Amino acid sequence: MSISDLQKQTNANIQAKANLIWEIATHLVGLFKPHEYGKVILPMTVLKRFDDALKPTKDAVVEMAKKLDSQHVEGVARDGILCRVSQYDFYNTSNYDFAKLIADPDNIEINFEAYLQGFSSNVKDIIDNFDFTNTVKLMVKGGVLFVTLQEFNSAKGDMSPDKITSADMGYIFEELIRKFSESYDEQAGAHFTSRDIIYLMTELLVAPEKAAIVAEGCTKTAYDMAMGTSQMLGCLTERLQDISPDAALTCFGQEFNPETYAIAKADMLIKGGNSSGMKFGDTLLQKDFDSKTPGDQFEGYEFDYIISNPPFGIDWKREKLSVESEAKRGFDGRFGPGLPAISDGQMLFMLNGVKKLKEGSGRMAIIQNGSSLFTGDAGSGASEIRRYVIEGDLVEAIIQLPTDLFYNTGISTYIWVLAKGKPMNRCGKVQLIDASKCFVKRRKNIGSKRVDLDDACIALILRAYEGFTDETYQENDLVVESKVFNNRFFGFTKVTVETTLTDGSGKPVLKKGKKQPVKGASDTEIIPLSEDIDAYMEKNVLPYNPLAYIDHTKDKIGYEVPFTRLFYKFVPPTPSDEIFAEIIEFEAEETVLMNELFHKE
Repeated sequence: MSISDLQKQTNANIQAKANLIWEIATHLVGLFKPHEYGKVILPMTVLKRFDDALKPTKDAVVEMAKKLDSQHVEGVARDGILCRVSQYDFYNTSNYDFAKLIADPDNIEINFEAYLQGFSSNVKDIIDNFDFTNTVKLMVKGGVLFVTLQEFNSAKGDMSPDKITSADMGYIFEELIRKFSESYDEQAGAHFTSRDIIYLMTELLVAPEKAAIVAEGCTKTAYDMAMGTSQMLGCLTERLQDISPDAALTCFGQEFNPETYAIAKADMLIKGGNSSGMKFGDTLLQKDFDSKTPGDQFEGYEFDYIISNPPFGIDWKREKLSVESEAKRGFDGRFGPGLPAISDGQMLFMLNGVKKLKEGSGRMAIIQNGSSLFTGDAGSGASEIRRYVIEGDLVEAIIQLPTDLFYNTGISTYIWVLAKGKPMNRCGKVQLIDASKCFVKRRKNIGSKRVDLDDACIALILRAYEGFTDETYQENDLVVESKVFNNRFFGFTKVTVETTLTDGSGKPVLKKGKKQPVKGASDTEIIPLSEDIDAYMEKNVLPYNPLAYIDHTKDKIGYEVPFTRLFYKFVPPTPSDEIFAEIIEFEAEETVLMNELFHKE
């Protein structure tokens, strides 16, 4: 199945169903602001899907719950039995369902509370993180709880599994999430990463293994450290199963926003995935550092695939004490290579991912903005992180994406592909791919998203990635350029150049046999690792300052990826006569328009 076919799975029928569900929000006007509709629609959709799914076994679950209670069966044993009876990983032991709730409008509030309390703990966790209890109080106060339940129990809210498959329900839920994201406008990206980007990332992850997966299937694990609504994990699952029906992917993810975490866990339950692998907490915190805030829930785990779009442009002040404490553990922890500037935490997520990649085979696709390429001087934390991943031969490729591809930002973004166990032909090398000119324009913008990656775009980028050579790839208006460099190409030595202090006769002033520098005359030189330092000095410095020498005690190794410079192409300015001709043409057009405006001949 092609990328386009996958995208079409959210088809007109699914969109129509999502639109019908979203229309229920018309009853919320005045009580909730438009960007708050999701606080009602999303949890109610989850509850109604669960309600419809549990309907065939509802009576049997209620009876079994009574029996287990009389026998004082509790905890894991009780959950296991009730899940087997419900035939799902969740259940509801109350006497109510949506139909019974709306049959008793006078007691709707108390009965709905009993209904919510009847759910299994995994669903209660979702309800709590949606902060749905407070939402329900507001709905009761505004007199819209009954009508909302009534609308969801109508034909438009029918989500029975025999009418809507788990896969299609996942797409409907995703479409609702997208609508919720749209209502946030510029904040949409905090909730939703569009599928075109995710599809490219999944293709990059599985590309080297595709043939083996087709031949043998696979059993893999995947992790998203900032999972948002878990759409990346869902898309990766789809792609593997599309490659081979025998492929199995167990998903794990962590999210710090309670509401977004609830969406992710609900989505995984709806699809029948590993909902227990969805964890709430701050990924950057140590697991047990803060008793109030759960930290890293996957300490010690290793994963086959990591796919993530962590937040960039945010600080890590909240996690500062924990991160610095873990950094002191060196490479026993996640942050041994170094710490980036406090204002930019995205590289900490990259280090977290590197730590959790399976040795010998793990692969990661992670989105970063441009600062990860070049910020920080030689010896700084950011530079040391780049040094660690490049010298450690972990970086396969860095792909520059088009601008205006994300809902919440128009800046340049990059996909870093990292691997533990690179193919032999990629060892010791890094591939840079400029895909900034590979896009199609959208007919309708969503926030800052003005362009898409269609099937042809993704295919061309993959062609460049798999080609792994210096080459420009072009198809119609789409252009992708690939360049391959040795790892050491990105490294340099920052040296301090001093000028020798001399006496009146021109002889060097020595102290304990060492040259003394002229105060205030220090300079620095950036010397590529591929060049001999002495040869560089002979060629570039000494001809202009014969008294220059290097104080090697101050040498610092640095790494940067000057992406823009490496792909820069000089475009000569437009000749002045052409500019003048254009001005004359514009003035003539303006004259015609003004005459037409004032009805002059």
